[in-house]
Amino acid sequence: MALYPKQRQRRKPIAEINVVPYIDVMLVLLIIFMITAPMLTQGVQVDLPQAAANAVEPADENSEPLVVSVDADGLFYVAIGDKQDQPIAAKQLMTKVAAVLRRSPKTQIMVKGDSAASYGQVITVMALLQKAGAPSVGLITKQPENIDEK
Repeated sequence: MALYPKQRQRRKPIAEINVVPYIDVMLVLLIIFMITAPMLTQGVQVDLPQAAANAVEPADENSEPLVVSVDADGLFYVAIGDKQDQPIAAKQLMTKVAAVLRRSPKTQIMVKGDSAASYGQVITVMALLQKAGAPSVGLITKQPENIDEK
């Protein structure tokens, strides 16, 4: 007496995606990114000068500061000698500034950059001056015409 003949039941494949492992991976990645994101911020804390700054006092009463200029085209000029209106190459700039600093180590060096000059050119001049041995470099700016006193 066979009650029922044994029929083999076939299971149909499930067409759903199991998302639990994906959620686990996503949460682990979220934690990793939350931990590493604050470490990725790069930069230097810079205290920017005010536009209405006081004039720099000369180190020696008898010495004039050495002025290195950058024009809008990115050409360099040095206020030394009789060819002050002629552009100068980067190597010549370094040798002239180094010679001035050897002769008078307390000479102040100022950079006068055109407002249309690129930031990179001004930084290049400052790096060249540092390589020439300048301990510090000042920036020349114009006083604003209308200063609102608070």
